[in-house]
Amino acid sequence: MSSPYSHRRRSSSDYRSTPGRVPHSPLYPSSELSTSTTSSGRQNPLAGAARSFAGMFSACFTPPESNSSKSLEDSVEFKSSSSNTNRAGSQRGRGSNLGIGISSQNSIRGKEPGIVKFTMEEILQVTRNFSPSFKIGQGGFGAVYKAKLLDGSVVAVKRAKKIVYEKHLGVEFQSEIQTLSRVEHLNLVKFYGYLEQGDERIIIVEYVPNGTLREHLDCIHGNILHLAARLDIAIDVSHAITYLHMYIDHPIIHRDIKSSNILLTENLRAKVADFGFARQAADSDSGMTHISTQVKGTAGYLDPEYLKTYQLTEKSDVYSFGVLLVELVTGRRPIEPKFELRERITAKWAMKKFIEGGAISVLDPRLDHSDANNLALEKVLELALQCLAPRRQSRPNMKRCAEILWAIRKDYRELSASNFRSYSTSSQRSSSLKE
Repeated sequence: MSSPYSHRRRSSSDYRSTPGRVPHSPLYPSSELSTSTTSSGRQNPLAGAARSFAGMFSACFTPPESNSSKSLEDSVEFKSSSSNTNRAGSQRGRGSNLGIGISSQNSIRGKEPGIVKFTMEEILQVTRNFSPSFKIGQGGFGAVYKAKLLDGSVVAVKRAKKIVYEKHLGVEFQSEIQTLSRVEHLNLVKFYGYLEQGDERIIIVEYVPNGTLREHLDCIHGNILHLAARLDIAIDVSHAITYLHMYIDHPIIHRDIKSSNILLTENLRAKVADFGFARQAADSDSGMTHISTQVKGTAGYLDPEYLKTYQLTEKSDVYSFGVLLVELVTGRRPIEPKFELRERITAKWAMKKFIEGGAISVLDPRLDHSDANNLALEKVLELALQCLAPRRQSRPNMKRCAEILWAIRKDYRELSASNFRSYSTSSQRSSSLKE
């Protein structure tokens, strides 16, 4: 696994607001840690309105109701409800109730609002001096350890490599802590704090217990990820990216949307991680359409226009999301070196099949060719084709992607339910005839 993790940019009609974050407490160890458990603001005249919208977006994009007839525009993802707003606002006012109680000697640690700095002593306590038995992963950023806090909250402690502390790792570290400290969303990993001392760079985030999306597509955990779950995951990810692009001050471009950066909970809810490559988007209020920057990302997911021009926009995340959609329905990795040349780049191969009318042949062979699956496959590939458009102006924004996916899931559920009813009726008739 790689490293996980003032003025408004557009007109005030966008209702962007950054949810307030209450600093979490320092880390304190519990007496025991089971290492075997791996189961599946300045005030202004608009302050009142701003707090209302902040309340909405701090609790926004909650899991949708099962009622398939509920429209997207009526959902809490895109529409505020007074009860959610009031509840979120009251929670922010009760800082001691969020997370763990902050101890007196550490309550004012860290000058940046919302960023909690920890001491090396605290980190060593919760990881038992970085015990190998607590280690759960190793990636480009460094080692990852599982630790438990006093209240039972389980966290992931990410320790950067320090043998040769490279400059680019320092940039990624700062990017990640600055980004994570500004955002809070159901489908983003939760940030607890960090340590930067000497050659030590450590980030503490929530522990998400069920592995990565890529692992599930590879059936590493033993179970096939059914299409219904894949649609839910796609919607979760689209909500997270929409939030980053549209619903915070100084919107953020993730730049590394990929299946191995999507963590899954025990209920298969998706959480986007790894913010090492994240960048603040261009300020459209000042007339900027993009930011010019060195290309960062992962091969197979990179926006070709960004790769060619070095111009980064939110639409680069949309392109990566299009690759992810193809990955979800085919089960294949974006680049498959062992496949023959014409199938090696998965998105290119799948789009060609779709345009030629052979979409059904790209469905993950582990999935059934039911009417509902085939219909969803066609519609997801149609959306992917839009996201993968060569020019960014032709791609939809992430909110539009979320809306389309909601409609696809609604149709999928209705067709699945209809087929189930038909099958049940047929079975009953067959039983009656036998009798």
